[in-house]
Amino acid sequence: MALIPKYRVATAMQAIDPSSNPIKEGMLVTLTSAGVRRVQSGDGNKVYGICADNFQTNASSMPGVYPGWQSRVSDGFDETKASGKVTVYHSGGEFATDQFVNSGTALDATKIGQVLIADESTGTLKSGYTDVAAAYTAGKQPVAVLTLNANTYPSGVPGVDLNGDMALLGDNSNQYIEIKLLV
Repeated sequence: MALIPKYRVATAMQAIDPSSNPIKEGMLVTLTSAGVRRVQSGDGNKVYGICADNFQTNASSMPGVYPGWQSRVSDGFDETKASGKVTVYHSGGEFATDQFVNSGTALDATKIGQVLIADESTGTLKSGYTDVAAAYTAGKQPVAVLTLNANTYPSGVPGVDLNGDMALLGDNSNQYIEIKLLV
C-alpha cells in the first residue's frame, strides 16, 4: 500500500510479468524471463528489489485513497498500464513501508537491527534473523534490516493525530516500519 523512499541508491524500470499476482507498492519482487512479479512460493531467495508502483486492476492501493477514488480509473487502477513497467528500488536505500507481516512476533523496538526476509505467501517483509550470517546459514536471503519499529507515520497533512500531522493510512492498522534495504 505504501512505500516511502527516504534515501535510495538504485532505481530500475522493469517490465511486468503479466502472470504476476497484484503488486502493491512496498511489496517485494523477483525477476522472471517475462519481467518482474510479486515474490511468491519458491522466490524467497531470489528477491530483486522493492516495488515502487501498484499493479492491480480492482482498486487503488495508495494510502488514504479509498477503493474507487483515484485518478487512474481510466487505466483500471493499473499504474503500469501505459508502459507495462514498474519502478523497482534495489542495491540499498532506506524506506518506510506498511508492507510487512505483523503476526505473532510484532516488529517492535526490541527487534531493531534484525534482518528481515521475504514472506512468500504475501510478497512482503517478515521477521527474520538476528544478523545476515544467521539468515544465510538458514538458507534465507536477507532482504532488509529493521531500523525503526512499527508505528504510525505522519502524512504531511495538518491535523491532530501525531506530530501536528494526520497519520498516513495504510495496511497493518496504519503501522509503518523503517528499513535499510539489503538487496
